[in-house]
Amino acid sequence: MNEKRWYVYIITNYKNTVLYIGVTNNLQRRINEHRQGIGSQFSKKYRLYKLIWFEEFTSPLEAIATEKRLKGWRREKKVRLIEEKNPQWKDLSKMW
Repeated sequence: MNEKRWYVYIITNYKNTVLYIGVTNNLQRRINEHRQGIGSQFSKKYRLYKLIWFEEFTSPLEAIATEKRLKGWRREKKVRLIEEKNPQWKDLSKMW
């Protein structure tokens, strides 16, 4: 059975100074939309395009709950989360 996947993701700008947390059911499409300036005015304004963290879910409710929880965190806690999986803050979308 082909289950739908949901993703919570964090993107940043070139200098890693601004973080944006989002949720989507198609991560590759959504990152491309951010790069094109489509959808999120916040990511367009701050030129957020670099995917630095994501987590996959099978439940949209769980993904949305995780997104809301992460948005409530202080920056320091978000940085620790990112650096657990991506200590160099590399653009994970380059693997596509």
